[in-house]
Amino acid sequence: MVHFVIVKMIKKTDANHKEIMNGCRMVPSLSVFSTHMVGKGFPDIVIGYKGINYLVEIKDGKKSRSQKKLTDDEIKFHGSWNGQIIIAENLDDILRMLKIIL
Repeated sequence: MVHFVIVKMIKKTDANHKEIMNGCRMVPSLSVFSTHMVGKGFPDIVIGYKGINYLVEIKDGKKSRSQKKLTDDEIKFHGSWNGQIIIAENLDDILRMLKIIL
């Protein structure tokens, strides 16, 4: 008898992931969806703003510069993606890049 074991990998989020998600939800003109479980270098969240979708890679601003580097998969994905990708450490980074003033 052959048994198959399915291993579910739990993708960790950056410490500031939830804070950024909650902050985005407080901005009426933004919609936000967490995509951190996709993997393979796909960014952590997707934001909709003025009819355009933005992929956002979240990095923890409290970590050292070397710990905030993009992974090999992230570098590959970012290099091959023909749309908008934002790298953000906090909500202010996102608002600044989208030119939103609160």
